[in-house]
Amino acid sequence: MARLREEYEGRIKSALMEEFKYSSIMQVPKLEKIVINMGVGEASQDRKKIDGAVADMTRIAGQKPVVTRAKRAIATYKLRENMVVGCKVTLRRERAYEFLDRLVTIALPRVRDFRGISGKSFDGNGNYAMGLKEQIVFPEIDYDQVDQIRGMDIIICTSARNDAEAKALLKHFNMPFSN
Repeated sequence: MARLREEYEGRIKSALMEEFKYSSIMQVPKLEKIVINMGVGEASQDRKKIDGAVADMTRIAGQKPVVTRAKRAIATYKLRENMVVGCKVTLRRERAYEFLDRLVTIALPRVRDFRGISGKSFDGNGNYAMGLKEQIVFPEIDYDQVDQIRGMDIIICTSARNDAEAKALLKHFNMPFSN
């Protein structure tokens, strides 16, 4: 079992139960999934660009990503329907806890000029979205083998009913919010 999952089951659940005065243990918010998305706009011109992004995302997430395609044509971006535009991966259960642990303890402290992440990026339903400018902050990525620096979006989905509950859950997971 992942270290963060054990901590959630042991300490965090009871702390949230006390903090929000839930009547049942099933009301306590939990981590449902983490979605990592990497947009590769250059892949519309050169199909080989997506291979590097897929390889990087596979190393970071620990599972193979799905290649995303354009739903409709946009002439301004020279984009036709069904062209490759990026890749994404959804992590659930143990892999989600493992990824969140690596994100908080290893990757975020390696970001240049890091002063914490914004506490305002919640969507109102208990989900948190953040972006990273470069994938090389993860230790799985070898800097010498990277063909191009790419950013990624990370969406953390919780079962919380509102932003206050979700923020409390993520704070217990040691998420470095800046205030």
